[in-house]
Amino acid sequence: MTGATGFVGWHVARLLLERGYHVRALVRGLGRVPELDVEEFEGDLRDPASLVRAADGCGLIFHVAADYRLWSKNPEDLYRSNVGGTRNMLAAAEAVGAERVVYTSTVGCIGIPGNGASQASSDGPGIGDENTPVAEEEMAGTYKRSKFLAEKVALDFAKAGLPVVIVNPTAPMGDHDFKPTPTGAIVRDFLRGAMPAYIDTGLNVVNVRDVALGHLLAAERGVPGERYILGCENMTLAQILRELAQLTGKKAPRIKLPYAVAWAAGMVTTGFAELTGIMPRVPMEAVRMAKKKMWVSHEKAANALGYAPASPVTAFMDAIHWFEGHR
Repeated sequence: MTGATGFVGWHVARLLLERGYHVRALVRGLGRVPELDVEEFEGDLRDPASLVRAADGCGLIFHVAADYRLWSKNPEDLYRSNVGGTRNMLAAAEAVGAERVVYTSTVGCIGIPGNGASQASSDGPGIGDENTPVAEEEMAGTYKRSKFLAEKVALDFAKAGLPVVIVNPTAPMGDHDFKPTPTGAIVRDFLRGAMPAYIDTGLNVVNVRDVALGHLLAAERGVPGERYILGCENMTLAQILRELAQLTGKKAPRIKLPYAVAWAAGMVTTGFAELTGIMPRVPMEAVRMAKKKMWVSHEKAANALGYAPASPVTAFMDAIHWFEGHR
């Protein structure tokens, strides 16, 4: 598998080990998989030959790795890793005759009715699913565009006969969020008192452990060429912060920033980053993504895979304990 040194991938690897699998984890350079007894195999998504060597003898392949950055001095790096790397990994799986491949996409590739804005009807914001139409032009920023194109690569391989199943995790939270991810950063910043205000946006929150289990269910029961959303509960950012406040006893921010203010902050900090090469505090790509409420349904995964995620409160509690122990 790829991505075992990251958040979702680590949990997939952990669960595979618990289920008795021997796990060969692709690592780059001096990268290591903390705490887990996996076979570490050095390789690089941009080196096709190393992927064939790594995949040789593996019947089941999980391609979880991705370059998940909302700003990069060299945006082409994301396309090389996410699009080119996915093509290389799936070609390697094909070359070694893998029996099943699970490709980890993202909820960002799922269409949202009304572009995630409130509808004129009383139904509120639109809820997306695997069949909601979406186009590349709707992808906000390099990361989403690269993952959208990578998912197209996976679908093309599936059409050509490779048994690849696609999963689309939403916003996972929980323990072992090493970097952390943007969703984990919400919890970390809240605990630090570094979130004085919020904006009107929405996420679908899920425990990362449920996302890991969804990967195994996709491997066991998924149909090649199909996509499965791995999510749980649609929540506004304000709801998330109130839940964190209730669990920790800390105060939730009460100031709601107008979107125009967030846009201005994104423009300024991202512009400064372009000059300095230092990651912006408010990436413009994150601001564009926040304009859309990424609310979706995991009904297909529930019906087809038996996917049954726990309340996101478990995710908040796991994340709180993790970040409190890793300040």
